[in-house]
Amino acid sequence: MSTAPPTRKRDGAATREAILAAAVVEFTEHGYAAAGVRQIAERAGVTAMMINRYFGSKEGLFTQAVDRAFAPPTVVGDENAALAHTLAHTLARRTAAGADPLDPFLLLLRSAPDPEAAAILRRGVETHVGARLARLLDGPDADVRAQLALALVAGTWLLRSVVGTTALATAEDGRLAELLAGMLEPVVAAPSAAKVPAAGR
Repeated sequence: MSTAPPTRKRDGAATREAILAAAVVEFTEHGYAAAGVRQIAERAGVTAMMINRYFGSKEGLFTQAVDRAFAPPTVVGDENAALAHTLAHTLARRTAAGADPLDPFLLLLRSAPDPEAAAILRRGVETHVGARLARLLDGPDADVRAQLALALVAGTWLLRSVVGTTALATAEDGRLAELLAGMLEPVVAAPSAAKVPAAGR
């Protein structure tokens, strides 16, 4: 007597991972507003109902996708030695012609116009890259200084890689890194006690 083959147990972790990986790609390519749950499901090889089952909503999925995209180091690493120099040279290399796209920046650029997405992106920046950079900074106002540095990083990426302004797009990487390091150094270096105004002064 023949018996039916055993039913394959669904791998919930693999399904969740496939959905999340597809969502990062879809949100990066199209932004939060234009990315559809159905398209994400098709890319992941699941039904749209599975997305609701694992993530609750498109907003919940986007939150997880932002965490996934922003958590790994891209330009900001984990070492504070020669921080301005390292940041500048990494940024110059990662924005050079032919370099792999900086997907977290693309995700930010294409999704930020949506107010719902902007709040999630803000938390993602502050929780991941902002906090990572702030931990590397000595002295007061680390959060503010970290985000000023990130503003320079993001602006350089936007003009060099997306807009392609002539001066930045054609700048030699080493010279660009030298100029960036000079701009970053006053922000990331610990302010001397003599330059910190006394309270109430």
